[in-house]
Amino acid sequence: MYAVILAGGKGERLRPLTEDRPKPMVEVLGMPVLEYQIRWLKLSGMDGVVISCGYRHEVIEEYFGKGEKWGLDISYAVEAEPLGRGGGIKQALSKVRLRDKSGLVVVTNGDIITRFDLQKTIESHNASDAMATIVVVPLISPYGIVDLDESGSIQGFREKPELPYWINGGVYILSKGIYDLLPDKGDHEVTTFPRLAREGRLNAFQSREYWRAIDTSKDLSEAKKDLEEQMIQAFLGRVEKPASGNAGQS
Repeated sequence: MYAVILAGGKGERLRPLTEDRPKPMVEVLGMPVLEYQIRWLKLSGMDGVVISCGYRHEVIEEYFGKGEKWGLDISYAVEAEPLGRGGGIKQALSKVRLRDKSGLVVVTNGDIITRFDLQKTIESHNASDAMATIVVVPLISPYGIVDLDESGSIQGFREKPELPYWINGGVYILSKGIYDLLPDKGDHEVTTFPRLAREGRLNAFQSREYWRAIDTSKDLSEAKKDLEEQMIQAFLGRVEKPASGNAGQS
């Protein structure tokens, strides 16, 4: 089974880190974001990856080569001109169709770090009649929340709580038939996915496992902190943080 990674982002909000590399090649703890994803896809059972790229694509190609180091067949779909995400997926799928026989392909945005069980997502897709499945993750408030009672008295505080909404996690399971529904240029989230939703052929897989998109320097800093904490827990075990004042748990 093959995966397509969309890795053509310029990362304007991450400059100057992206002046000499595409956004997915920005490093977190000494490893490019894209490598975290490559390793996750390998552990999830993928046999090969097609990386859709454009801006500074040579940086990606030089780093990953043909994928021998990661035990994957890695190839590249380089955009001669910007095609948009939907067009990028379609171009990459033209390469996947020559190799993959599973009837499905995993597509991911190249600027995310996650660890959810991809096989469960594939099972969810296979159990549905959908043409595409989107992994959705909870919307986390970027700000702390103040809890008030009816009189306006403050009852407590919650640091960046989970809100009652779900957002697109940038990971998709696509059936091969979607190829002809994708735009040659443009965004699949503007054209293809709304059409599938109207037709009842768009499935969602809800995940609360670790997920973070790297769009800004703040995201980069928080991802570094997350991974450092996870490494400490892996070696030393989980340490419960003591409660302080009225602050809720994060």
